[in-house]
Amino acid sequence: MAKKNKRPQAVSVASSSAQKAEFNPDYTQVKKDLARIGALAGFFFALLVVLSFFLK
Repeated sequence: MAKKNKRPQAVSVASSSAQKAEFNPDYTQVKKDLARIGALAGFFFALLVVLSFFLK
């Protein structure tokens, strides 16, 4: 039988900079949008309550 040459398996070495990198998303725009949506929802809810007194 012929000998099979085994390839050395590649060893993945993570660099130190890759280990320190963390997922850190910036949600400032999302917070502003949610605050705007909440303010508009509160305004329209209050408007519906006020209109319900006039329409009765």
